[in-house]
Amino acid sequence: MEQIVIIGGGAGGLELATQLGHRLGRKGKANITLVDKNRTHIWKPLLHEVATGSLDTSVDGVVYHAHAARHGYIFQLGEFCDLDAENKTITLAPSFDSEGDQVLPERKLNYDKLVLAVGSVSNDFGTPGVAEHCYFLDSHTQAERFHHGLINNFLRINQKGTADNLEIAIVGGGATGVELSAELYHVADLLKSYGLPKMTTQQLKISLIEAGPRILPALPERISLAARKELMRLGVNVRESVRVASAVADGFMTSEGEMIQADMMIWAAGVKAPDFIRRLSVFQTNRSNQILVQPTLEAKGVDDIWVIGDCCACEQPDGSWVPPRAQSAHQMAACVLDNLIALTKGHTLKPYVYQDHGSLVNLSRYSTVGSLMGNLMGNSMFIEGRIARFVYISLYRMHQIAIHGWPKAILVILAEKLGKVVRPKMKLH
Repeated sequence: MEQIVIIGGGAGGLELATQLGHRLGRKGKANITLVDKNRTHIWKPLLHEVATGSLDTSVDGVVYHAHAARHGYIFQLGEFCDLDAENKTITLAPSFDSEGDQVLPERKLNYDKLVLAVGSVSNDFGTPGVAEHCYFLDSHTQAERFHHGLINNFLRINQKGTADNLEIAIVGGGATGVELSAELYHVADLLKSYGLPKMTTQQLKISLIEAGPRILPALPERISLAARKELMRLGVNVRESVRVASAVADGFMTSEGEMIQADMMIWAAGVKAPDFIRRLSVFQTNRSNQILVQPTLEAKGVDDIWVIGDCCACEQPDGSWVPPRAQSAHQMAACVLDNLIALTKGHTLKPYVYQDHGSLVNLSRYSTVGSLMGNLMGNSMFIEGRIARFVYISLYRMHQIAIHGWPKAILVILAEKLGKVVRPKMKLH
């Protein structure tokens, strides 16, 4: 029986594994295996909510083993570390527990068709001190690490009272940096309801640092201006056209010699595919380590390997490149699903064409701004407020439907609603 292996259980990888499990796995037409180094899935656009405690991964995460049992595929816990494209095998590194004891040995998996959906990591561009002193939000493990540090600082400030401030500096004015800035003010405002009345929003000092001339540089200027206005109303110190030269223990040093003090530093300035992709010496890659693909999303120069999501470098007919967004991963997963099914029937593969459905930025409970339709209409429609918030939430609901199916997704959404009635509005542990 044909072996189809998917590496990476992010938005695209999990959706693809689910649908292949339904179409092929349950019918005994192929063995579908999903590989991920984590045990649970969290939709990546929500990692800023994990970081602030608005989302609890132990409650809101999707457990891969349980999900696989329900949807016709196999889950393998492990970190992808090597590829033998000639013999069609992948190697998973041994895994260890927190005490250093081996849980799983090194393993090799055979494949007939391989899909790489390994996502992206933060790109520090070699900036000195960033790796040592900054938090990153590439995974829910890193987001939870930031959350623990944040809660400890909240406790520290609350103990001292009004005599101290919590200074947080965020480098990168993209969607992650902007949404995190607003969400931090939201959770600080909740603290008085959970026994920390002396840690107020007035004591939260956030600097959002962007090297370019405006925040949200990849989005239309009107969205950028609306988001900037709202952030400044909250109290965020928006620093545009400021380049960070280095990070030290107590803040960032700019290229002009200015010191931006910070108790906590977050780096969210750009992404790249993981470095090991380039070290495999199998693929053609760009300077961001992304794998160059054919129009059908097959890796260039390698047989029987497809690439989707943030690690994929896909050039469109007009010469533009598909942006690393959740909607791109969703569309790529659908295209590879159709192509893998087409192969089983001897049909022609179809090329992937990116459809821009617009962009939305959620500023916590304060506002949501964005554009809809994108290139579907040749222009975009600016939206904000409750309509934009509804559309933003709908994107996550679509992902839930893709991985659970309509009946289960409705039950999951209802469970979330009921849970919010009895659970705290933020995680405090």
